[in-house]
Amino acid sequence: MPRNRSTRPRPRRGSGRVRLRRWFRAGAWLLAGLVLAGAAVGAVAVHGLDREIRERFEGQRWALPARVYARPLELYAGRPLTTDALRTELQTLNYRVSADGGGPGEFRVGNETVDLTTRPFVFGDGPEPARSVRVEFDGDLVRRVVERGSGQAVELMRIEPLLLGSIYPTHGQDRILVDLEEVPRELVAALLAIEDRRFLEHRGIDPQGVARAAWANLRAGRTVQGGSTLTQQLVKNFYLTREQTLARKLTEAVMALLLEHRYSKAEILEAYLNEVFLGQGGERAIHGFGQAAQFYYQRPLRELRLDQLALLVGLARGATYYDPRRYPERARGRRDQVLRAMAETGAAPVGRVEAALAAPLDVSPVMPQGRSRFPAFLNLVRRELRADYADADLRSEGLRIFTTMDPVIQLTLEERVSAGVERLIARHGAALEDLQAAAVVTDPQAGEVLAVVGDRDPRYPGFNRAVDARRQIGSVVKPFVYLAALTNPGRYTLASLLDDRPLTLQLPHGEPWTPRNFDREYRGQVTAWEALVQSYNVATVRLAEGIGISQLVRILETLGLQHTPAPLPSLALGALELTPLEVAGLYQALANGGYATGTRAIRDVLDADDTMLSHYGLELRGAVADGAVNLLAHALHDVTVEGTGSRVGRRLPDTVVAGKTGTTSDFRDTWFAGFDDRHVAVVWLGMDDNRSTGLTGGSAAAPIWAEVMAGIGPHALALKRHPAITYQDVDLGSGLPVESNRHACERVKTLPFWQNSIPEGRAPCDSGRGRDGRGWFERIFR
Repeated sequence: MPRNRSTRPRPRRGSGRVRLRRWFRAGAWLLAGLVLAGAAVGAVAVHGLDREIRERFEGQRWALPARVYARPLELYAGRPLTTDALRTELQTLNYRVSADGGGPGEFRVGNETVDLTTRPFVFGDGPEPARSVRVEFDGDLVRRVVERGSGQAVELMRIEPLLLGSIYPTHGQDRILVDLEEVPRELVAALLAIEDRRFLEHRGIDPQGVARAAWANLRAGRTVQGGSTLTQQLVKNFYLTREQTLARKLTEAVMALLLEHRYSKAEILEAYLNEVFLGQGGERAIHGFGQAAQFYYQRPLRELRLDQLALLVGLARGATYYDPRRYPERARGRRDQVLRAMAETGAAPVGRVEAALAAPLDVSPVMPQGRSRFPAFLNLVRRELRADYADADLRSEGLRIFTTMDPVIQLTLEERVSAGVERLIARHGAALEDLQAAAVVTDPQAGEVLAVVGDRDPRYPGFNRAVDARRQIGSVVKPFVYLAALTNPGRYTLASLLDDRPLTLQLPHGEPWTPRNFDREYRGQVTAWEALVQSYNVATVRLAEGIGISQLVRILETLGLQHTPAPLPSLALGALELTPLEVAGLYQALANGGYATGTRAIRDVLDADDTMLSHYGLELRGAVADGAVNLLAHALHDVTVEGTGSRVGRRLPDTVVAGKTGTTSDFRDTWFAGFDDRHVAVVWLGMDDNRSTGLTGGSAAAPIWAEVMAGIGPHALALKRHPAITYQDVDLGSGLPVESNRHACERVKTLPFWQNSIPEGRAPCDSGRGRDGRGWFERIFR
């Protein structure tokens, strides 16, 4: 009987091996595809990383803040300057006193001499080299400037300007870029000795360095060395986040290799020197060794000693952990570690290293704040810049802005205003504890703002009252009423009689207005001179009505007022809201002989390559007759001697200055505005909520103004040099000349007259004969 056979097909010989081969072949193709895909993805990724490196490294690497500088101090024979003022300027620039003043940023004060060595600086018109000079003085003038080595006379030189502040990027980084050629060699040697000894040999990654660091850390039982090269550290700081993942580490390695492939060691090192994080000042991050030198020592990098350079290098490992202001012992230990590494590698002689090890940390005890020391002035600068520059450019393009600020005058203004406010508070108690202040000093001939105070605390970066606080100006406007009248000498002189009796006017909307004098007294007929010097309100309003309020508006606009005020009678008494800076602009025309120059706080703007972008020059806005201005200046000088501002004269008894007090209704605003031969200064006092202060311009603002001018060093006005001005004794009761019997008249004043405008006739009190040959009896009863 036959066997049963299976119904399944019988496998053919070798069919399993065929299937296996097929699977292997498919798997090989799949693996090859995956490898190729991975390689393609890797190539794309590497290409992307390479492009990112090139775009960032070759383009704009950093958002650089605009840096704002004061005006440079010019030295030349004949310049008004004292040794004290020069010393203050140099100290503000962080110059050090030394035995001979022979090193960069050093000076020595002798008997009527100052020896100093300046730092090089690039201005808008070119570089100013470092100079070592002797400045010789004759009282308050520079007698001559000579080179210390050769004794050769220096006709003109400039000291580098003070850095006022920066306009920071939104991310708060701050840095001063340095070129590798300018960096002290010892700094580079210290950096390589402690961070990357094989920097010049490796190609971005250093396996030997990694092994050495691992061994050192193993022996110490903690992390004492890092294996990252400077190139890897730059990649980490420049391109990557702080996350600690394997992917980020691989990306860092690839980018380091690419960076070394694309760029030279010098380019990489320079980028590291400018990028490394070295400290934190409030919201401001300190990047790069150039800024760190200023942040910790307030000096340029090139002026630092070996021990100071070593400390900065040590901070690269961890600026927060080794912060020398918070952890001085920790910082000193790190500094000494850097110094010993320099000795070990031969980067510095052993003797110098030992001397550096013995040196104190010597870090500036006060951390420089990110905000400016001069917030009100910097605020004014930013306002002017916005007319021509976008805010993004100011924060990122590394612009250099040269301003008009005089550091010595600025510091004087700050000190005198703050001290004056404190005296008033101490005298009047809690009622004035909220008293605020603002002040401005300008150079009227150049139209330059020299100093600004926007708060009774000049360092407070809040509301800038000098620029933003529009307050009624009161009697500060009165000189312009009289100026408008005096431009017509055929009709008005300082001897013209004005009516100071009670007055009521109908305003355009129908309501009556009755101006009153400050003391509620009325004096009948008074001369224009007395009405201005004693600040009589009613007589001034009558004068304004006589010339026409529209003439007052015209004269204000001619002299620089930027908006047209309402032509109401109250304008003559200061019903006009202006800022202290605007008041200073108007008074500049009075100090300039009638020429309105406007005000500006900027001279030049340079880009990061020192190319001039903008120059801001003198702007002439209008003019009035200089003869009328001269008459007014005489009267304003008398305000400071025998009028409402007489406290000025008592403080400055030997100096001819001019000015006007101002007090608004209910004592809400207190002003003094005035000038000498070279400066205009305005002081305002008041409450931010417009409450009464109980103060007057003569009792509060004028004394502060006088202290400011005394600190600046006032320059007397030369009032009697106008060729068309003549002088005549006048009886203030009648406004008529006194020619022969001055002592017979009760009140006589010598007044100036322009264009032969001396009044005809003779004062009744003068018993002699006048120019027409007749006596007073004959003239009266002719």
